[in-house]
Amino acid sequence: LMATPDGWRQALGVLGVGARDPEQAAGLLGYLLDRDAIPPQLQAWLAFGGLAQRVDAPELAERIVGEVVERFPGEPRVALLRASQLREAGDKDGALAALAVIDARAAHDADLRLSLASEYDALGELGRAERTLALGPQDDQTYALRASLLARADDKAALEALYRELARDAARPDPQRRLLLGQVAEFLDLHEEALEWYRGVPGGPQRWQAQLREANVLHELDRSVDAYTALSTIQDNADAPEMVRRDAYLLEATLRDKDSEPEAEMDAYARALAAFPDEPEVLYARALSWERRDDIARAEADFRRILVAEPDSVAALNALGYTLADRTDRYQEALELINRARAAAPDNAAIIDSYGWVLFRLGRNKEALVELRRAYALQKDAEIAAHVAEVLWEMGRRDEARRYFEEARGIDADNRALKRALEKTGA
Repeated sequence: LMATPDGWRQALGVLGVGARDPEQAAGLLGYLLDRDAIPPQLQAWLAFGGLAQRVDAPELAERIVGEVVERFPGEPRVALLRASQLREAGDKDGALAALAVIDARAAHDADLRLSLASEYDALGELGRAERTLALGPQDDQTYALRASLLARADDKAALEALYRELARDAARPDPQRRLLLGQVAEFLDLHEEALEWYRGVPGGPQRWQAQLREANVLHELDRSVDAYTALSTIQDNADAPEMVRRDAYLLEATLRDKDSEPEAEMDAYARALAAFPDEPEVLYARALSWERRDDIARAEADFRRILVAEPDSVAALNALGYTLADRTDRYQEALELINRARAAAPDNAAIIDSYGWVLFRLGRNKEALVELRRAYALQKDAEIAAHVAEVLWEMGRRDEARRYFEEARGIDADNRALKRALEKTGA
């Protein structure tokens, strides 16, 4: 394959499928490197470098990055690969230094701006990611990305400035722009303004999304009757796209839960499944609700209904595996389910967290700590932090555990896993 001009692409595809067996894929990739079989094309080297990261082969990734730096000096995509590799290795300062080399070029290259912002995002540098996107010409995509980054950073001052900038240019009835303005206003708790923007979305697919968000805003304004009426109208509208009708049921269930109406919440799920039998999104949401109520048998039943129709559903495999690890003593079964999810999505923080948690439940504390810290490096999440803390506590490293508990409190003091861990450890 590698002897033909585009043979490397076919070889990469074969190895990509083999990434479900990371050890085998890494072995074959090492074989190609040892024989200098990768062609002298930047795209090929970048692709194989990415594969090395996906199959968790840091030594191979390091070799490839070294070769790429030597063969293609000054190429921005090389700096991005280097930064990604350093990030995976836990060297945030090194990754930021690698990105700093190409910062100045982003203002003149739209594709580089997006890639650079994505890498800053992965490093947890949301402010830098937003400032990078702000460098060049703006459109609805960049505005939406910037708003999302600022919202995740909880930088309300900067988000409000962006909102006012967008509002000044919203005289024409642009559906996408008005939908975005409504979403930003909603995040800023400007609910009356959000309602106005949503109602001003003139048509197109954005109009359906605006109607769903309008119901949510009505609920925030303590107009629950109006909110449920709006959702019922969507649910009964034969002209509405099926997924919009489904989402109207899901939103109703979410709002019923907020209103502490468990019977009405379950009724919303039942009506959704009557309209859309065995719909995975509805079953998944209902399973999570059963788990919150400590009805593990019903939660498991819904997860398994998803897996009957979609045996490779990564979300269902991980959720069921984690539920069995966390709420039962069926640890080996949980491990098998989570490993299936890991094979499909090895870099997913939630799945890595599940894997670390089941290792902990199996008594493999040192291995668990490695995985959980890796998950936390990928995603600063209260539940993951609580898991790291609990493992450290069990290992007798109480001061370290308390630091992670404090970080978890700072992210989400009401997290259920955090509360359970604090009660269990007495920290």
